[in-house]
Amino acid sequence: MDSKKKYEFTSERLGFRNWDLSDIDEMHAINSDEKVMEFFPCIPTKEQTTEFIERMRKQFRDKGFCYFAVERLDNEAFIGFIGLSEQTYEADFTPCVDIGWRIKSREWNNGFASEGAARCLDYALNELKLENVYAIAPKINRKSEHIMTKIGLVKQYEFEHPLLIKNNRLRTCVLYKTKNDIK
Repeated sequence: MDSKKKYEFTSERLGFRNWDLSDIDEMHAINSDEKVMEFFPCIPTKEQTTEFIERMRKQFRDKGFCYFAVERLDNEAFIGFIGLSEQTYEADFTPCVDIGWRIKSREWNNGFASEGAARCLDYALNELKLENVYAIAPKINRKSEHIMTKIGLVKQYEFEHPLLIKNNRLRTCVLYKTKNDIK
């Protein structure tokens, strides 16, 4: 298959596409990995994973972006998601579009999250013409915070995440954003 037709866009080593229902089992396996889900309040069920994929497919149809399904270009292996999603929970900075990623643990330490997030940020700013992109993670998730700084986002402040308020370990989150002075 021609990668230009299969993918919405690519980076050097990754292809970004809309979701297929055939992705459910592989995404559920990623969501079931305790290492991957270390900074989340729970392990999603297969039904929750299916609902997530359906929500991403709809968001892509409606907005032209989502947390994209991501494949390696060298072997077309599905490795997780990297992309953009609307956030509407109650906070000073919402509604907003955030950038996020979740990748198979065996694919970690290959630079895929940084490469993919940088490409999605470029897509958001230069193709979608979004004014700002945000990134949110629990304060204890230093790995994600490292990626946020690596792709050029700037820390704004820490806040109590309203969806995690009852989780003492995860509720304090960091908020990063694109530099507002860059046009």
